[in-house]
Amino acid sequence: MSAAYATFGLAPATRAGGLLAGGDHQLHRDFLDFVVDGRPLLFRLCDLEAVSPLASDVPPSIFTAQVRSLLLETGPPLPAGRFVVYGCPECEDLACGAVTAVIEDDGEDVVWRDFAWQTGPHADLELNGYHGIGPFRFRGAEYRAALAALLNGDAPGARRRVLLIGARVALLARLAAALRTIGIGADIAQDADGVPADELRAYGAVVFGRSTGAGERENVRRALTTAGVDVPCVDGLAPIVPLLVAQTEQALDASPQGRRRLTDLTAAPGAAGLEVTSACRVRLTAYRVDRLSRTHARDLFDGVLEPGRHRVPLDAGAVRGEAYVVARAGGTVLVTRVGR
Repeated sequence: MSAAYATFGLAPATRAGGLLAGGDHQLHRDFLDFVVDGRPLLFRLCDLEAVSPLASDVPPSIFTAQVRSLLLETGPPLPAGRFVVYGCPECEDLACGAVTAVIEDDGEDVVWRDFAWQTGPHADLELNGYHGIGPFRFRGAEYRAALAALLNGDAPGARRRVLLIGARVALLARLAAALRTIGIGADIAQDADGVPADELRAYGAVVFGRSTGAGERENVRRALTTAGVDVPCVDGLAPIVPLLVAQTEQALDASPQGRRRLTDLTAAPGAAGLEVTSACRVRLTAYRVDRLSRTHARDLFDGVLEPGRHRVPLDAGAVRGEAYVVARAGGTVLVTRVGR
């Protein structure tokens, strides 16, 4: 085994939730990703939506147990010294599939090796091994310090609660229900007057309904500034709940630009333009409002794209009139209006 060292760290990451075009939904999950040599380890797995065991929404006792397991203070949860590195974001059941690896002490060092896709008690390295990933040798002091800090209260966390502002209460109620379905709390108000500063500080974003006037929006922004709250304010593009959910997801993403799989999205009637930072599965969905104010949704693309700039042709019928495109890749959600 190579004696060369890799660096080890942890960084906040997100598996974005959302309402999908077919009516299904996926949960929003915040977690800590493993950063190896300055790059999220998950980015090496191009077609995988998964979360690490260090998720913010697990009970504190389970979170602590996961940390101590990775510190090798307890025995491995799987045979042959294997640990779950990434699991299913919906249920975390091994039967759904997980990325596992052998984690072991080697003198003062810690080694991660023999990465594999596993759906049962035992991993078949020949059939399901990730032969291009690892082994990684970490300096023990660096590795243990990063994980031990989590036991001192430095656990992952995010303000996964939003304030919805607007007069169309029925639409906002549907939006709030949809957000709660994917794990994001939501409160509804016509304005921010009288909302205590401590409550305003609990929100990670503010979403304005399209009917909210410019003066009302300015009053809300002023209240946030007075309370010392610096959060994104989202102008709702259209009264389409899945589209508003996607806008909210985008606003809540506080990860550094360099750790996002999608960094740009544009759309015109003929094609969408995307910037991809690492090989990943990308899904494009179009939403539009017709002349009778009816909403329509259509899946446009679902496939793996390599790093770089891409042009994806769009079906003209799916983006005619007032139309919008939502792109999803791993933990990143981007929304754009179709230009004319």
